[in-house]
Amino acid sequence: MTVAEAPPLLEVRGLRMHFAVTEGILSGRTVGQVKAVDGVDFTIRRGETLGLVGESGCGKTTTGRCILRLETPTEGAIIYDGVDIAKLPRKDLLALRRRIQVIFQDPYSSLNPRMKVGDIIAEPMMVHGIERDAKRRDARVRELLSVCGLNPKFADRYPHEMSGGQRQRVGIARALALQPEFIVCDEAVSALDVSIQAQVVNLLEDLRERFGLTYLFIAHDLSVVRHLCQRVAVMYLGRIVELADGDELFDHPLHPYTQALLSAVPVPDPTVEATRNFRPAKGEIPSPINPPPGCVFHPRCPIAVENCKHARPELRELRPGHWVACSEVH
Repeated sequence: MTVAEAPPLLEVRGLRMHFAVTEGILSGRTVGQVKAVDGVDFTIRRGETLGLVGESGCGKTTTGRCILRLETPTEGAIIYDGVDIAKLPRKDLLALRRRIQVIFQDPYSSLNPRMKVGDIIAEPMMVHGIERDAKRRDARVRELLSVCGLNPKFADRYPHEMSGGQRQRVGIARALALQPEFIVCDEAVSALDVSIQAQVVNLLEDLRERFGLTYLFIAHDLSVVRHLCQRVAVMYLGRIVELADGDELFDHPLHPYTQALLSAVPVPDPTVEATRNFRPAKGEIPSPINPPPGCVFHPRCPIAVENCKHARPELRELRPGHWVACSEVH
């Protein structure tokens, strides 16, 4: 069975995450809401990597945190393997933690500086009671380090004795310790040097094939997304504006925001770069506390019409597997 034929592992339906804005130290009066995620729908098939891209502050990380249940969504359903995990009580989340793991953005702050690398990787196994025998647990730690391209002797080092790329590999090894099915990669390579990024992306690809993993890959580097992800969702101000297969989206972007994002990617050839027609989106990103009515992109959109100010466009399938939230694209 190919990835395209695989059943959905994760379905997100109408996901909303609104944070209250309060005023006053004692009263804590609510004066507004930050609409970080405002009605998001997508599915991820088993064995697939879905890229979630967009500008900083568009709600990518909050979406990932809701799926991990580090945040309780305001509204919507997160159906993981047939079970809606959006409203699961805390005691039922422990079993879910074994199946869903995360690789954090910053390898410097996501590892405990007071713990040795071996203890960091072994900790999830101890918490979940997977491997109670200390010798077998140590052997498993060294095996995971080796799988992630590190010398097993690194188990006796502290995080500050390692480079950024090595620390991120430790973070990947820790995520693999519980043998998960699904991993949220939250900007997993953005804090690394470009040469190290390529190594880590290749490692993630190898691990996906070796262990049958499924990824939600949150990023803003479109070149990395194109290399790793089978499908890509483009997010703007808490909403998904375009969703398609990777090659289809990069070769035939339909939404004006996606076109602006792709046109902003620099070309390595200076001659081509000098003659390129670069048209950035005008204006600034509106505040998620007070998003524009209708289509959230209409204040910056080059093809907006009067109706865009009033009607919120829904995702429509304009080509097979290519969904766009724009009433002016046909």
